[in-house]
Amino acid sequence: MDIEALKEKAKNTEADTKTFFSKLKKKKPKQLDDITHALHSEVFEEVDCLECANCCKSISPIVIDKDIERMAKHLRMKPSAFIDQYLNLDHENDYVFKETPCPFLMPDNYCMVYEQRPRACREYPHTDRKRFYQILNLTLKNTHYCPAVYEVVDRLKSQKDKF
Repeated sequence: MDIEALKEKAKNTEADTKTFFSKLKKKKPKQLDDITHALHSEVFEEVDCLECANCCKSISPIVIDKDIERMAKHLRMKPSAFIDQYLNLDHENDYVFKETPCPFLMPDNYCMVYEQRPRACREYPHTDRKRFYQILNLTLKNTHYCPAVYEVVDRLKSQKDKF
């Protein structure tokens, strides 16, 4: 997937997606999670994250204390040294990586700390999470970065008659 084309598609469909998500937030349909999870599985049969890795190249996850401890231990560093070398506090006082692409992303799009990666990375792109209606704003943002999220949302919108 061409990432610039994805950004353009996401931008062009954003108003429609916002309207759709607004209706979902109000209704909180009981079947939303089941439908979204099925679409997530379907899309990830077609999408290979290692071909893209745009999430690792362009957005930084929130890194919580447990993540810091786990990654620092793996890298044989003190947590304070890990923070100093790799992290900044963002405007919401959350730790995020100082730079993008992620400092642990290798040239082949594999992650150097995959088994110890942050929880946010483990859960990304969140399209298989429970109470999906709670993260619609985040999902809207992620349509601009992740081809899989865009595709899940596009397929979800094509089923709007179920809601």
